[in-house]
Amino acid sequence: MKISQKERYRKVLEWFQINMPVAESELKYKNPFQLAVSVILSAQCTDKRVNLVTPALFERFPDPVAMSGATAEEIFRYIRSVTYPNNKSKHLSQMAKVLVSEFNGVLPEETKDLQRLPGVGRKSANVIASVIYDSPVIAVDTHVFRISRRLGLSKGETPLAVEKELTDNIPPDKRAIAHHWLILHGRYICVARKPKCEVCGLALFCLYYHMSGRTDLHKSGTR
Repeated sequence: MKISQKERYRKVLEWFQINMPVAESELKYKNPFQLAVSVILSAQCTDKRVNLVTPALFERFPDPVAMSGATAEEIFRYIRSVTYPNNKSKHLSQMAKVLVSEFNGVLPEETKDLQRLPGVGRKSANVIASVIYDSPVIAVDTHVFRISRRLGLSKGETPLAVEKELTDNIPPDKRAIAHHWLILHGRYICVARKPKCEVCGLALFCLYYHMSGRTDLHKSGTR
């Protein structure tokens, strides 16, 4: 099924809009500060694991002021089971200090300001800005990178190149939710090692599906 890039984007976005009208972060948080902490913890770690450690962490350090007074060693005790706990405990301690000293404890809205916070890179800043402030930006993590290339939405060789192509082709008002559409699709359907093409509603207009010779796997049209 040969279609243009413009048509592929239209079909993909339309399918998600119909089949996944509600899509949001699986991280559990109650305010912007807690989301920022959770996003830092989620780097190369599952949301499920992060959600297991944050309740006790947030009970002990409920706001930026409380966490800014903590040492990395104190924070480490609460996050030891996540990936790279030593580095992340340092980032959280420093992030809270900067948030209090430079932003009066209020999470900034602009991605360039968010990236001034220790532990917050471009991807994390885009996640926070899109989730909290509904900013028209797209965060490209491993799932978004993989899915975008498999579907044929991008040929980008780097996360930044994929981000640019997605941004150029997805309407501003759809970018925040599109980020979650792609993440959730990659997390549960188009998984890294063995994508579930046979139950994927996007298969009929997926570049990977048609180029990998898996077309006999699909049982019954889109879902």
